Amino acid sequence: MTTTAEETASGAGTTGGRPLIGVSTYLESGARWGVWELDAALLPAGYPRLVQRAGGLAAMLPPDAPAHAAATVARLDAVVIAGGPDVDPGRYGAERDPRTGPPAPQRDAWELALIEAALAAGLPLLGICRGMQLLNVALGGTLTQHLDGHLGAVGVVGRHPVEPVPGTLYAGVVPQRTSVPTYHHQAVDRLGAGLVASAHAADGTVEAVELPSSAGWVLGVQWHPEMGEDVRVMRALVAAASRPAARPAPSAR
Repeated sequence: MTTTAEETASGAGTTGGRPLIGVSTYLESGARWGVWELDAALLPAGYPRLVQRAGGLAAMLPPDAPAHAAATVARLDAVVIAGGPDVDPGRYGAERDPRTGPPAPQRDAWELALIEAALAAGLPLLGICRGMQLLNVALGGTLTQHLDGHLGAVGVVGRHPVEPVPGTLYAGVVPQRTSVPTYHHQAVDRLGAGLVASAHAADGTVEAVELPSSAGWVLGVQWHPEMGEDVRVMRALVAAASRPAARPAPSAR
């Protein structure tokens, strides 16, 4: 099979035409499987399965030195910042609420660097739960450190409806009110520079954020699409990642 110059440039030619979607991961100590108890780079299987169901090829991105983020992003067609622990409040200049979880400084630093590199390169970017919150923080926004009613119980995913904001990128992907799988106790407070809210919960919580179309395909969702059956958001990311010619020129940030 002949690989075109465009495919080679985008990376698609090396993955059988499926765009390569990098997904950030946990780094956990003392993970157990079989006879082993070792440090491990972990990612709930729902994430790569969702990428695959949407037509992409998933690549795990374990925490690395932030200086390597730009080179990592250069090998990818899109980036997903996965859910996970609470963002360190120090990242947005706040005192720690007693209900905020322990910090994950290495992961915070790596994922913030990935976000900055993806934005600078005009690469399609999707933030999921913590990933949406970190996108907001990366652009100078703040977080509400605790709210109730957005999870089922400890360790149990809940559901609630979200309402799209007409005219937004998200509304173009999911135009109707939709019940989504949700598990979080933190949320966007003050929006980061350039971000707009594109979906809300019934209590007014911001459930999706995005950058204007001139910045490329950039979306964050507060819920967990990898825990449900709806592939529309991930399919839209994969479609954006399959159109390298449509990406904006890298900008100085």
